Amino acid sequence: MTDTQDALDMGFVQSQFPGLASNWVFFDNAGGSQIVGGVVDKISEFLIHRNVQIGGSYAVSQAAAEGLMLGRVAAQTLVNAARPEEIVFGPSTTQLMRTLAASMRSQFQPGDEIIVSHADHESNIGPWKELEEFGIVIKNWPLDQASMTMRLEDLEPLMTDRTKLVCVHHASNILGWINPIRDFADFVHARGARLCVDAVAYAPHRAIDVQAMDADYYVFSLYKCYGPHMAIMYGKYDLLGELDGQYHWFYGKDKIPGKLEPGNPNYELAYSTTAVVEYLVALGTRLGATGSNREKLEAAFDGITAQENLLADRLLSWLSARNDCHIVGRGFEGAQRVPTIAFRFDGMDSGAIAGAMDAYGIAIRFGDFHSRRLVEDLNESHDSGVLRVSMVHYNTLAQVDKLTAALTEVVFTQALAS
Repeated sequence: MTDTQDALDMGFVQSQFPGLASNWVFFDNAGGSQIVGGVVDKISEFLIHRNVQIGGSYAVSQAAAEGLMLGRVAAQTLVNAARPEEIVFGPSTTQLMRTLAASMRSQFQPGDEIIVSHADHESNIGPWKELEEFGIVIKNWPLDQASMTMRLEDLEPLMTDRTKLVCVHHASNILGWINPIRDFADFVHARGARLCVDAVAYAPHRAIDVQAMDADYYVFSLYKCYGPHMAIMYGKYDLLGELDGQYHWFYGKDKIPGKLEPGNPNYELAYSTTAVVEYLVALGTRLGATGSNREKLEAAFDGITAQENLLADRLLSWLSARNDCHIVGRGFEGAQRVPTIAFRFDGMDSGAIAGAMDAYGIAIRFGDFHSRRLVEDLNESHDSGVLRVSMVHYNTLAQVDKLTAALTEVVFTQALAS
């Protein structure tokens, strides 16, 4: 019998996510995770008890301002920023990247260079490529397809004294591979440039420490990390101070981070960030951690990693044992991989397979996942792109076994039909 012993107390974990009460198995978490129940409570609390504009002298306005700051402090804890003002809230990673690109534009002169990677999600490519119309040179740091990794030896020949910014992902939403961001930061900084990291595919899976990584800008979506539909951008405080504002003209450069949040952030969603951190702290406490909330959060992510490693190993082992499919990317290598797994069955349409899984109550997805340049470079855009199973810690080994049993039936049935 296949071992189904999970690494976490799944009764506690799953009880914290109301959406898991449905009959669906959610394996499309990289598109958007389920939300912690406490987040919903915080949103309701704000809308009932704090729902006015900040900046007033009266008590409810002061409570609204307090709620917004509590959200920043929670995000500060989540990423280990030096101060809450280093947190910028926005509606999505895509929009925050566009805000950052627009805010940096005046720092570049014609002939300056920005290096992107076609292995990234389009959010960390498109906003920078749009600066080409101002004479900025955009270069591509290629994925090494032999190792399926981003290598510094491929970055080095691209960098010159005109290189101002390097943009890269912390983890690929197709390949699942985790990049060594501190190594990248040291390399880039030694050559006088700055580093912008898309962390959307990484944030749900590991504790983030922007100070240890020395990232200059670090962006991810909270709705893929157990929270509401919003996003967070970290920036070093002095670098945020150099950015041009995107708000009214009378918001000076010193108004950090407000100048980068035009119209103000969504107050109730920002406030609800507190509940994401509270959940992680509670999970870390159940795992035996003591000390600060940050230390408990880190312990929670240790437990999350242990659970997700079991899930990834189970699915990748099943896929590797088959002779009719191939994994897009590398196999299971523990800490170097998140449980976001892309693959395809030979000669079959990925969309048809994903659609057939609906009847089993299992949610997976197919396509290019807005990493179109990567999927095209890998020659995987045919037959509706790749299948992707993206797991998080509230998934179980029993659910993986249900998935593989269903895939076995679907593939067999479709093979007969063809």
